[in-house]
Amino acid sequence: MVNSDLFSPVQWRRRILFWGGAVLVGLAAIGFARAADWAFDVFHGVVTHNRYWAFLITPAMFALLAWLTEGALKPTRGSGIPQAIAALKIEDEGFRGSLLSLRVAIGKMALTLAALLGGASVGREGPTVHVGAGLLYSLGRRFGFAEPAAAGRFILAGAAAGLAAAFNTPLAGIVFAIEEMSGSFEHRMSGILLTAVFVAGLVSLGTLGNYAYFGHFDIGLPLGKAWWAVLATGIVCGLAGGFFARLILPHDTGFRGFVGRLRARQPVVFAAACGLALVLLSQLTHTGLYGTGYAQAKDILEGHANTVQSFGLLKFLGNIASYWAGIPGGIFSPALAVGAGLGNNLCVILPGVDPSAVVLLAMAGYLSGVTQAPLTATVISMELTANQQMVLPIMATCLLARAASSLLSRKPVYRALADKLIEGYERELARRAEQASEDEDDDAHDAWTEHAMVEDPATPIPPPHEPPASTPSNDHRPS
Repeated sequence: MVNSDLFSPVQWRRRILFWGGAVLVGLAAIGFARAADWAFDVFHGVVTHNRYWAFLITPAMFALLAWLTEGALKPTRGSGIPQAIAALKIEDEGFRGSLLSLRVAIGKMALTLAALLGGASVGREGPTVHVGAGLLYSLGRRFGFAEPAAAGRFILAGAAAGLAAAFNTPLAGIVFAIEEMSGSFEHRMSGILLTAVFVAGLVSLGTLGNYAYFGHFDIGLPLGKAWWAVLATGIVCGLAGGFFARLILPHDTGFRGFVGRLRARQPVVFAAACGLALVLLSQLTHTGLYGTGYAQAKDILEGHANTVQSFGLLKFLGNIASYWAGIPGGIFSPALAVGAGLGNNLCVILPGVDPSAVVLLAMAGYLSGVTQAPLTATVISMELTANQQMVLPIMATCLLARAASSLLSRKPVYRALADKLIEGYERELARRAEQASEDEDDDAHDAWTEHAMVEDPATPIPPPHEPPASTPSNDHRPS
């Protein structure tokens, strides 16, 4: 019997959109990567000539970005992955459009480049996921696939293709979509997702060649005493990653509540202070804490780093300062740099173990601790270094790190931030519905937009003319 889906015009239109969109995502990721490298190289050239220029450039850029993201560009703040997850979970066209519109995607790229031009300790991978999800979602809507479940598939495939193209790690893109974005792998979605990631990977491969992000590392970790490295890196880096996740999650009380209130009162001044803190911390290093930290992580992996012994801790603090500022930028690459620094420290207590192996385990462990996505961290670490010999030690480290991280941060950071977006959105809709029932006057519409939802993370406020959406069910994954 002939499979009707194979010859269905609708299905072929969907496939062509996915493949064409994946090409666009791949090209956007490559262009974004090159522009990001250029932007940071400009900043790096300036501060290499005179390191004190950073005292002027970085706080000023942080303040400018905080000011620009106070209004319509608020959804461009932060990593971008929580926005993609939230849009996937809530099947509301207004909510999705406010998070994933082309305006937001373009703004995300432009402002992340500006952040790197100012020396912010941020990465481009999370923003690329955001842009990929936005591009495919906008393309699907434009060509008639606006039905919620269908649009969700475009979001999921775009996010996966974005990560695959950003790191040139196609397998990691697929695992990321399953583990981090959707939490499930629908049978009907599997072929579409695989082909979208495959096409985006082909674009990256054809343009940049067959390369590994950190280069090829032929390292191993034999059974025996060396596996103490798994225990050490898993526990230490997992706890450190969980602590980082806990610090960047917003809270109403305690120290995090105090930080949130400070930023809410004076967001521009607070962002400038965060930029100044990053510059001051950078003065304690030879190489600075600016940008993704890619160069430092690669040097540490290769065993000829000239970074200070406290680089891991200082980069950790620099990442906190950059995230607290509320500016656009991801945490993937900076997290790998922190892990490399911590691994360099752990080598001291693990004599006789290949230092590069310890550093690789620490990078994977810290990333797993931050994201609590051990499979994604495992596959990314393998593909970034083109190393398959370390698969079992890396996986064991990531699983241990995830368990250690959960002691400090019970919910994965991206999902927790996405839930904050959803909670704020639902709270605003409920408030509007209540106000509308009390006051039928049209002037109430103007008053509604004066109320912020949640300060952190960035939550879009739906247009006043849209009717309140009903409270979504517990399962918002695309069917």
